Amino acid sequence: PCWRVEQFVVAQECTRCSGFETKTIPACGSTGFIERINCASSHRDEYKSCRSAALEAQRFWRFVGSALGVAVAAAALVVLRQRVLDRRALEKVRKQIESI
Repeated sequence: PCWRVEQFVVAQECTRCSGFETKTIPACGSTGFIERINCASSHRDEYKSCRSAALEAQRFWRFVGSALGVAVAAAALVVLRQRVLDRRALEKVRKQIESI
């Protein structure tokens, strides 16, 4: 590709590939997004795979949300387990007091 060895100008910003583009343009295969570039020396139009900032942000917030959900679930399990252990300890102390 000319964009690896030459200077280039982005002719079209990063956009999602259509179904037709996915089948016909190999650059769509890796990320599902492409940008059209013009190489300076050879004056060729080519497509380059790119990453969408909006999609990356969406994935980041989805990860943060799932991590937060797991943390809340783990905290709830810790609280429930602590209550069970506290009840067992109180029951044990009550039985010891009754046996006296």
